[in-house]
Amino acid sequence: MKTGPKFEQALAYAARIHRGQLRKGTEIPYVSHLLAVTAVALEHGATETEAIGAVLHDAAEDAGGLRQIAVIKRKFGPRVATIVVGCSDTFVTPKPPWKQRKSAYLEHLKTASASIQLVSAADKLHNIRSIAADYAAIGEKVWKRFSSSKADTLWYYRSLAAIYLKAKPRSAAFRQLAGKVDETVRAVHRAAGVQYR
Repeated sequence: MKTGPKFEQALAYAARIHRGQLRKGTEIPYVSHLLAVTAVALEHGATETEAIGAVLHDAAEDAGGLRQIAVIKRKFGPRVATIVVGCSDTFVTPKPPWKQRKSAYLEHLKTASASIQLVSAADKLHNIRSIAADYAAIGEKVWKRFSSSKADTLWYYRSLAAIYLKAKPRSAAFRQLAGKVDETVRAVHRAAGVQYR
């Protein structure tokens, strides 16, 4: 798959709208996450539309809400906008309670399109890999970065992994991606001394 001008435009647009944002509890520019998620998606069979969705997956949730969806639809098309909507757990400010949002997102994800599940899994793989690396570096302090408890955060990632693994038959590349999410979630549980159930 070759990327074209729209993909390049999406990269520049994402860098602009997320300028100044940092990864939770770090000094790492937020755009690093967007690039990592896009790389994971491309490595697991993403089309250009899905790759653009990966680049922009947090644009509405973290940089403009529903107004941002309208811009994305106009600039990059309705299929990209649908992926971004499908990877967002709220457009409301202030955000609803964490458990409520995450439970609703999990329910939505069970019947989401293959494109949404691919970008979501790429997103969550990068997130859980970051948690694993940070846990190795700073231990239990890592959980203080989240608005949820350690137990709830691990519950959420276990639930995500289960949904990806149970997804209707997808490509071999998606099955591999789902396996990587599950494997990394299990590794974080082992490191944190929490039973995977």
